[in-house]
Amino acid sequence: MSVIDNAVDNILESYNKYGGINLGKASVFPNRENVIAVLHDLKCLAFPGFRVAEELDHETLRFITGERVNRIVSMLTREIKKALEYVVQDSSVQDRHCLKLAEQASIALIEEIPEIRRKIGLDVQAAVVGDPAAKSTEEVIVSYPCLDAILTYRIAHFLSINGIPVIPRIMSEHAHGKTGIDINPGAQIGERFFIDHGTGVVIGETCVIGDNVKIYQGVTLGALSVKKELQDKKRHPTIEDNVTIYANATILGGQTVIGKGCTIGGNTWVTRSIPPGTLFTQAGN
Repeated sequence: MSVIDNAVDNILESYNKYGGINLGKASVFPNRENVIAVLHDLKCLAFPGFRVAEELDHETLRFITGERVNRIVSMLTREIKKALEYVVQDSSVQDRHCLKLAEQASIALIEEIPEIRRKIGLDVQAAVVGDPAAKSTEEVIVSYPCLDAILTYRIAHFLSINGIPVIPRIMSEHAHGKTGIDINPGAQIGERFFIDHGTGVVIGETCVIGDNVKIYQGVTLGALSVKKELQDKKRHPTIEDNVTIYANATILGGQTVIGKGCTIGGNTWVTRSIPPGTLFTQAGN
């Protein structure tokens, strides 16, 4: 046991030496496992009966939905309160405001669920229409990684634009790890959005994407510079309506605008605006 005891002592010493431990007053930081559990319940609200094995009928649906909503509000309120307290780090403000703000944000998200369902329903239809391999809406809902990533984005984005720190990023990075699709919750994405295949897609924080946009695997909508002093500037491109971006295209820069109806070919590198209706390929036009 002396070897084990020595190993434990060394681990404990590393806590003192390097930090990175959520102990004592620092335990206000949100718990990743709890946030992911909330996210799972939110996805079940969006698509009841598809995410978990549960027997649903008109009699049980209200009960199960009510139970799920109450669980979400309770747990999400606690985690948002932690996030707010961590950012503020002022006990007088915490006591007065953080719990109330957390409750308001949690309930606001629940109230937004019908609108999120409307938008994700349009995203499902975009996948069915845009992918010849898609056989049904149900197939898209249960199996397409892009839908998981986009649904997570739409939930996280609502929290992000309502000033909730930390929680949206935990959600989006969880989806990133599961799907290989990295959508920052700060991005603005319109309706009927479809990511075909999806692996390796990156959509930056200040990216703006219009309606009816379709992108393929490996696409990067990124920044020309990653300097920290630019964090409050628009660093990522604007993609207007009805644009298709093929695999492994890289589009960079906050001033770069891809005009309506453009098609961006695969393996292209774009750092300047492209006029509406352009077919842009490796040759440059």
